[in-house]
Amino acid sequence: MKQFKFDIDYVREQFPSLCKTVNGYPAAFLDGPGGTQVPRSVVERVNDYLYYHNANAHGNFKTSRESDRIFWESREVIADFLNCDPEEVSFGSNSSTNNFILAFSLLRIMKPGDEIIITEIDHEGNRSPWLTLKDFGMVVKEVKVDPKTYTLDLEDYKSKLSDKTKVVAINWASNATGTITDVKTYIKLAHEVGALTVVDAVHYALHKTIDVRDIDTDFLLCSAYKFFGPHIGILYSKAEVGKKLKTVRVMADDNTEIPDKFEIGTIAMEHAAGAAAAVEFIADIGRMHEEYFTDELEGLTGRRRLVVAGIKAIEAYEEPLARKLRDELSAIEGVTVYSPPEDVPKTSTVSFTVEGINSAELGTYLGDRGIFVWDGHFYAMHLINNVLDLKDQGGVVRIGLAPYNTADEVDRTIQAVKDFIYNNWRGNPLL
Repeated sequence: MKQFKFDIDYVREQFPSLCKTVNGYPAAFLDGPGGTQVPRSVVERVNDYLYYHNANAHGNFKTSRESDRIFWESREVIADFLNCDPEEVSFGSNSSTNNFILAFSLLRIMKPGDEIIITEIDHEGNRSPWLTLKDFGMVVKEVKVDPKTYTLDLEDYKSKLSDKTKVVAINWASNATGTITDVKTYIKLAHEVGALTVVDAVHYALHKTIDVRDIDTDFLLCSAYKFFGPHIGILYSKAEVGKKLKTVRVMADDNTEIPDKFEIGTIAMEHAAGAAAAVEFIADIGRMHEEYFTDELEGLTGRRRLVVAGIKAIEAYEEPLARKLRDELSAIEGVTVYSPPEDVPKTSTVSFTVEGINSAELGTYLGDRGIFVWDGHFYAMHLINNVLDLKDQGGVVRIGLAPYNTADEVDRTIQAVKDFIYNNWRGNPLL
């Protein structure tokens, strides 16, 4: 097989935002875990919808029919992204909202004393909806995180499962530490006791291939703005489960069919069109790089094949850069990197702190030099504030890689962290 070469120049050409400068520095968008930049093709698709097809649904006139067609075609594209059927794809304003809708829908088939399992590593978008159900008599248990490896404790999970467990809500990839959990194992164990499973794949979606059929989850959440799209949430619901569920919606007594039953009110159809364009952008990356992944793509055809190739190419490009970040930041005195061991799967997100420094101070320093990173807890509040006890330090500094980032930007970031420490650290100079 040919040695992998990623066409970074072609990818960067698709993002007008990358020409931005800050105080004379070229902008390095390392803020991807909070939302990636958007390629020109996605903006053009949104604009095309609004210019030429904008109408509410189910009308007996041309633009409404066009809008209905575009909306359904968007489901078809997302279905290829997730490996499911279009009827299993619903849209909503964001994943947190979609999850609250799901939680209160599942509440209708639960009774006081039923148990829900969440985890300590999750974003609040996959914790708060289920914790809210405690007000209705549900018992919520939490799977522990090992504070040294930043991984979930599988034995602790097994100990909390029982025939009372009705829902398991689990994170596929941590937006704080990048830890990837073997959700397939957790789902299998949940199904053995008759529980339904909800997977938060919001952070996972850009970096690794999603196959809902393979992991066999009942529900999965992701958001298009995390993989080059506009702000819209996506909910996968397994047909055999979703069809039986009575959801929370307008016309509450009307048990509408999937996917409509999870969509409250009029959806931003232009954003659904943009989400489809984002997946097609990933497929375009796949089209350019599929020759490198013939083994992984065996048996796949059509758009699904190109989507998987695109994700594989992004992963192959990002991982060496992330490894360099982890290695070189860890080597700096006073820096602690919060990342699982190298043999544990992870995304290209790297979080760290500097001894004695509030993370917001470093985030501001980097931002003023055109290096855009996040600082804080990113709504992984329980993990950052309680498990890792970093609240008083302002949480962590988070660097997230996307396929438009470059090796030069990684080098700039490492050097800027060193410069900051040299000028601010209370110990001896480190350079």
